[in-house]
Amino acid sequence: MALLGRIWPMKLHTQILLGLILGAILGPLLGDLAIAIKPIGDAFINLLVMIVVPLVMASLIVGTASLGDLRKLGRIGLKTVGFYLVATALAVALGLAAAQTLNPGTGLDEDVKAAMLEDYAGVTAEQLERVRERPSISDLLVRIIPRNPFRAMAETNFLQIIFFSILFGVSLTLISEERRKPVLDFLNGVNDAMIVLVKLVMKVAPYGVFALIAAVAAQFGYGVLLTLLKYVLITIGTMVVFMVTFYPVCLRISGMSPLFFLKHYYEVIIFAFSTSSSNATLPLNLQVSEEELGVSNEVASFVLPLGATVNMNGTAIYQGVSTVFIAQVFGIDLGAADLLTVVLTATLASIGAAGVPGIGMVTLTIVLTQLGIPLEGIALVVGVERILDMSRTAVNVTGDTACAIWVAKSEGELEMPAGAAIAAT
Repeated sequence: MALLGRIWPMKLHTQILLGLILGAILGPLLGDLAIAIKPIGDAFINLLVMIVVPLVMASLIVGTASLGDLRKLGRIGLKTVGFYLVATALAVALGLAAAQTLNPGTGLDEDVKAAMLEDYAGVTAEQLERVRERPSISDLLVRIIPRNPFRAMAETNFLQIIFFSILFGVSLTLISEERRKPVLDFLNGVNDAMIVLVKLVMKVAPYGVFALIAAVAAQFGYGVLLTLLKYVLITIGTMVVFMVTFYPVCLRISGMSPLFFLKHYYEVIIFAFSTSSSNATLPLNLQVSEEELGVSNEVASFVLPLGATVNMNGTAIYQGVSTVFIAQVFGIDLGAADLLTVVLTATLASIGAAGVPGIGMVTLTIVLTQLGIPLEGIALVVGVERILDMSRTAVNVTGDTACAIWVAKSEGELEMPAGAAIAAT
């Protein structure tokens, strides 16, 4: 891949896809050699896991603290945060429902599933026992509160880490600017460094994907790989359903025609799709939301930057479908308490996700770890990560603007452009 990259320059997502294809094709031909290079893929998985705790803590604390002084935020802050939380929870619930109904990970031979569970080094007896546990909902809610945050970090208990990070971020907003600024400066530096580290780790993704998929193909044939097409179609299809149902309802409640919105907003959607970055799309999103859609600068400058940090509807759908997909491939049944855990974890993990390309795959490790599902399953989805990343980013930024329009309308801060009102269409 490196030689091909020098002869024929390729973008990272192309290299990852090439690694997936070559691994699938060459795995059975390489045989034992393919199995021998699997540690390269395991090292790639470990690199991703290494990043998760500091990245989530820094980004989530900074994102929560960016709300400003909670005593002065008033209605706009509460409406914005409420919208984002509800939208993200609905998105991950829709993803779970679609995956549970359409079963993207089924179809593998039972012997293959059993062999996968026995073979993967990451599947320990403790992990499987953790998956079999079925705690009550009340126990689950109580366990979210960590007695010792540092222990939660050491044990990678992400629900507890996220809960503590949100409370810490809220607390920062309640202290003086003089004391808050050094802490936020430090955490911003940590967050920036982690994002750079994510980009560095992703450079070895093609080789990690090749090693993992080659080992899978060599051991289990092509049955496990053929499930990918169904998985991609279900994931993107669910995002499309969310886009054409939830957002139009929000726009109609705000009095704006969904067709008018699409006509003036499609360039933002295309830009988000092509860059896979909510942050990179933010300047264009601000311009279009204010100049084309009539959102006031006061509302747009608060809601949209916050949304680029905490509103990840597409990412939540991706996590819901991917969790069920990987669990089904490994033959793991998810009970009601597990599904609730996915909703809570994916919602909070999506809020903590930075608006940069590829971050959804990192936050997926949070959900998998929380349920005890083998992280090696990420190898099955990373090859199609780029197309899913592009799709979910488009969903994410559209949700940011739908929220801004609703908040602006409810606060009398929306100047409806000519032809934008529903009655005019």
